[in-house]
Amino acid sequence: MLLQIQTKRRHPDWLKVKLPSGESYATVRELVKTNRLHTICEEAKCPNLAECWSHGTATFLILGDTCTRWCGYCNVKTGKPAELDLEEPRKVAESVKKLNLKYVVITSVTRDDLIDGGASIFAETVREIKNEMPDCSVELLIPDFKIRTGEILREGELNIDALNTVINNGPDVLAHNIEAVRRVFARVRPGGNYDVSLNLLRKIKEIDPEMPTKSSIILGFDETFDEIKQTMLDLLRNNVDFLTLGQYLQPSIKHVKIEKYYTPEEFKELEKIGYELGFKHVEAGPLVRSSYRADKLNNIIR
Repeated sequence: MLLQIQTKRRHPDWLKVKLPSGESYATVRELVKTNRLHTICEEAKCPNLAECWSHGTATFLILGDTCTRWCGYCNVKTGKPAELDLEEPRKVAESVKKLNLKYVVITSVTRDDLIDGGASIFAETVREIKNEMPDCSVELLIPDFKIRTGEILREGELNIDALNTVINNGPDVLAHNIEAVRRVFARVRPGGNYDVSLNLLRKIKEIDPEMPTKSSIILGFDETFDEIKQTMLDLLRNNVDFLTLGQYLQPSIKHVKIEKYYTPEEFKELEKIGYELGFKHVEAGPLVRSSYRADKLNNIIR
């Protein structure tokens, strides 16, 4: 009997990344380790970790490192989270100051176990950063803040109080990622809801019409160009200003299978389409992630 051996799929040459190196990389790594902080760069195995850390930037992951949901594309661990570290906002702010950042991205695991989804910690983190670094722009990448009643997570309903808490504490950009086109959304994000995510993005502008908003689409799940364009239109109709598009890289054989590698030329075409449709800024490329080169937005929001 012949044994079938599953071989690791080789990525195209354009997906090669740099190895971590340099003084700035070492500085960020030491700060994160010393303060017992988490970064999405490490937890999600971001291919841009070396580039970003070598430039002295990082995307901080708050609310711990354990997510209460499982998404088919994501490498962040799931399970029962530990107790909140109430010193986390202060430690993040101190790290931002030591790195002298002009733009910082703060994201989190999803914490459906918390009645406000962690909104108060997001808010406190913004306040601490602004206190330490008043001129630093803060981008928040938030979960969907579904409403909870006791132990029940109510499908399709947003926690507007939680969203208000975040918006009213002064972020400069507010992001929430759609991640996938409608047809594959349930397979990729079984704990999420396509329309809930769109509703959240729309509500941001209803609460604060001046708040810049941002979202991201990951490609490689068997979507079509027409479906990508439709998702762009859905985001625009729900008042999204900025868009990123990047290539899905399957973290393990347990995750959703990668169906297609988009070429750099295809990403350039999608970037062009995004601008033609009306986004104020589009970042698209094989290695682009939601927070990749987010500092470029300073030229738009300032």
